[in-house]
Amino acid sequence: MKNKGFTLIELMIVVAIIAIIAAIAIPNLLRSRLQSNESAAISNLKAIVGAEVAYNSANGTYTGDFADLTGATPPFLEGNWAGIKQGYTFTLASPGPNNFTCNADPSEPGVSGNRYFFTDASGVIRFNAGGQAGAGDPPIGEQ
Repeated sequence: MKNKGFTLIELMIVVAIIAIIAAIAIPNLLRSRLQSNESAAISNLKAIVGAEVAYNSANGTYTGDFADLTGATPPFLEGNWAGIKQGYTFTLASPGPNNFTCNADPSEPGVSGNRYFFTDASGVIRFNAGGQAGAGDPPIGEQ
């Protein structure tokens, strides 16, 4: 009488194949998530620059407070910018009436993002891979 079904060896081979596929797929998935978070941070910084320019046109000065941008009627910027947004924390400051600075730092470096971003009234988005970015860092695209 012949038994029908899988042997233990066949099942172990199938489990080993699934483990190999997972070992290949999971790092790519995590890398893709990191790149997605960084792209979202760059897009958010572009939105912040646009909101600051509009705020400056309406008020003759830049602001260092997200509440000024989101609380206006109509708002210059939509959403809640306190806390973590797509893996990044955004910090807005106004060192004077003719400038603003905004940093986007990964909430968990190496997990939610690898690069730190910075922009100011110039509209140029800069990055630093080793820590908080500033005005002296290279623009994105010059890697």
